[in-house]
Amino acid sequence: MEIRENYSLKKLNTFGIDASAEYYTEVFSVADLQELLSEKKFESIPNLILGGGSNILFTKNFAGLVIKNNLNGISLIKEDANYFYVKAQSGEVWHNFVMYCIANNYAGVENLSLIPGNVGASPMQNIGAYGVEIKDVFYELEALNIKKNTVETFNYSNCKFGYRESVFKSELKNKYIILSVSFKLYKTPIFNTSYGAIEKELEAMKVSDISIAAISKAVCNIRNSKLPNPTEIGNAGSFFKNPEIEKGQYILLKEKYPALVAYLLENKNYKLAAGWLIEQCGWKGKKVGDAGVHKNQALVLVNYGKAKGDEIYALSQQILDSVKEKFGIALEREVNII
Repeated sequence: MEIRENYSLKKLNTFGIDASAEYYTEVFSVADLQELLSEKKFESIPNLILGGGSNILFTKNFAGLVIKNNLNGISLIKEDANYFYVKAQSGEVWHNFVMYCIANNYAGVENLSLIPGNVGASPMQNIGAYGVEIKDVFYELEALNIKKNTVETFNYSNCKFGYRESVFKSELKNKYIILSVSFKLYKTPIFNTSYGAIEKELEAMKVSDISIAAISKAVCNIRNSKLPNPTEIGNAGSFFKNPEIEKGQYILLKEKYPALVAYLLENKNYKLAAGWLIEQCGWKGKKVGDAGVHKNQALVLVNYGKAKGDEIYALSQQILDSVKEKFGIALEREVNII
């Protein structure tokens, strides 16, 4: 393995932030990773696993070892009467995995089309879109215990999934490296088209025979119309989580703001659209230097050219403060801050 020093990460994060790593390397196998972590030189310094670089904001250089995850491969590990069990290595590009599943008629992840990033980040973030989350199709994952340098298996309950959360973002943060993820995918599709504008898009596409491929295409069309392409303008997708509030607070806000966008949850709480809250505070399309809020989606912060990570972070703090002041709601950042 080649270890590089003071390596630029600008092309390895979708915000395009010009940060560098004290040490940088790439791994292509679990054995490579275990060998790397066993080296005494790297035992006492921080490490960062970098996948697609799509959910991270560098506000400074990384004083430690950045490991680019290039673990690749997808395989059908078993099947039963109702499900395909499909295993993907953590370095696989998420959208490529979705396309692989659609090509093989493995149903369940089509609503998650075009989400940036790699497979390894999907359970860590419990990624979700258009009514589907990873926890809905998750089977198990393999992860490397950094301290013991051993591979362990995590089932559904071990992962403690929550909204854009898992055990790997809380109590086990920086203690494990996800190596592979196995999914439980349907043989007979259960079409989920009621969320967002999927049904309208399918109508616009003049789809008469619904399929997982058609849903995927509809989702891609919607995402492309709303979200900026990171190859054209630096961004990390949704920067903020949609907040959850109790019914009493929802009723008070709805009385004051009749156009409030919210969704009733199974626990009787309400999930609010963070983008709507931010837009009402006047941030949509606003620029502060080269940092800004996207003109079509207030949830997305963008780098218009040479913005520094701390400038984008400062903008996000201004947004948090204004939403708190106007609505009394504390938004949370979804993006990992380094």
